[in-house]
Amino acid sequence: ALQLRMQASGLGHIPYEAFLMLPFIFTIVAMAVMSRNAVAPSALLKPFRREER
Repeated sequence: ALQLRMQASGLGHIPYEAFLMLPFIFTIVAMAVMSRNAVAPSALLKPFRREER
């Protein structure tokens, strides 16, 4: 709906492919914003040794 509305309003000469990319761009931006507060697991680089259970 946004794509059609923006194209109909004559917002410059933006190719329709740019509008097709919008969901992907929004997803990447949302993931980047949410990952700012993410913390890596504490055991990320510790080797797994079965006998240390």
